[in-house]
Amino acid sequence: MEPIIHLQNVSYRYPDGTDNALENVTLSFQPGTFTAVLGHNGSGKSTLAKLLNAILLPAEGQVTVKGMDTRREENLLSIRRTVGMVFQNPDNQIVASVVEDDVAFAPENLGVPPAEIRQRVDDALRRVGMYQLRLHAPHLLSGGQKQRVAIAGVLAMQPEVLVMDEPTAMLDPAGRREVLDTIAHLRRETGVTVILITHHMDECIGADRVLVISDGRPVLDGRPAEVFSQVEELRALGLGVPATTEALWELRRAGLDVPLDALSTQACCQAIAALLPGGNFNGKGL
Repeated sequence: MEPIIHLQNVSYRYPDGTDNALENVTLSFQPGTFTAVLGHNGSGKSTLAKLLNAILLPAEGQVTVKGMDTRREENLLSIRRTVGMVFQNPDNQIVASVVEDDVAFAPENLGVPPAEIRQRVDDALRRVGMYQLRLHAPHLLSGGQKQRVAIAGVLAMQPEVLVMDEPTAMLDPAGRREVLDTIAHLRRETGVTVILITHHMDECIGADRVLVISDGRPVLDGRPAEVFSQVEELRALGLGVPATTEALWELRRAGLDVPLDALSTQACCQAIAALLPGGNFNGKGL
């Protein structure tokens, strides 16, 4: 299968920087997959996100979206339609005083016919669970609700790829859960390709792939269980691991034979229960 996004030997340097934000990066993202991107502050992960829909252009190398070179101006509109971006602060993406008007903003600017805009807005708001609040003022919403409106605004453009740059960073735990549940729902409903930039390890557990960026280069790349089992390597990069992996790692250090790939809470509890007399865990209450 052809990748929906491909980076070939890509480097990028900010005008005021002395070092490359990204250096000689070659990566591919397959259609319909969920990739979580991790890295410490300044690692280059947000730069990577902005290169994926031509907010930034590579200084060297090539980024292609469905075969379209992001450096070619005539491709820009098609690329932006294909790759939608959701940023850290939803207030920076909300431009209207009514929720449904905000969601309609992007398709209106793309020249979508009014009747189709109405349908797209309603569909997008239903997908993120915000249809009942379509006539509300965005500034009266919670942080999690605002971020769901921002996601709806991108969905109304009907992108094939959703790039989310730390969308839960400014949210409380309830808001984070709202956004993560929305992402999971969208993947089930639409099969959209998701690239999630995050610094929350637990947000990566349900991903198909975890990509770790450090000093402008990919350093770890694989299934979540594969990447998070490399606890010492992640700590050396200034990163942590999910709480479940941390608990199992400490048990292994204490000499107990437990797997490190039990990432979910239930799987972790089952692994621990297997050490106990009877070795049964039914998961009730989780």
